[in-house]
Amino acid sequence: MKKEQKDTIIKALGEKLTAYPHLYLVDVTGLNAEDTSSLRRKCFAKEVKMVVVKNSLLHRAFEASDIDYSPLYESLKGTTALMLTNTANVPGKLLKEFKDDEKPSLRAAYVEESFYIGADKLDELASLKSKEELIGEVITLLQSPVKNVVSALKSGENTLQGVLKTLGNRPEK
Repeated sequence: MKKEQKDTIIKALGEKLTAYPHLYLVDVTGLNAEDTSSLRRKCFAKEVKMVVVKNSLLHRAFEASDIDYSPLYESLKGTTALMLTNTANVPGKLLKEFKDDEKPSLRAAYVEESFYIGADKLDELASLKSKEELIGEVITLLQSPVKNVVSALKSGENTLQGVLKTLGNRPEK
């Protein structure tokens, strides 16, 4: 490969790194064409960009980046796929669908401005809540007291109305 081609690839990788806030380095060594195609389809369906990269070129793209990716350098061995996403936990959940002894397996990740090194971090990554999930939980928590007050007022209204109706229907003595 000529230097111009390498520079073009490194520049393209750099653009992808800045376009997506979260990345996963995945070991795809030994995957056959059918399994790789299946993984690509799953990634596409979940809006995850998957790129099989040459480790040396990805290393140079990391070095050229504004972010210090140096903790990930040790993970650049063998056949590496780069998974890029806007939602932090989606690739983690996708990788959990595969058995532990199967490929692909997690090598490292850069998620929420933190580094996760090793396949043992997959459960932690998959359980992270996305921004949308966190906003939904906060809204639910904020609405809960209001719903309780409204519910209590409505039930009290019905109870009070029932008591008054019962009293009104009683014969006078």
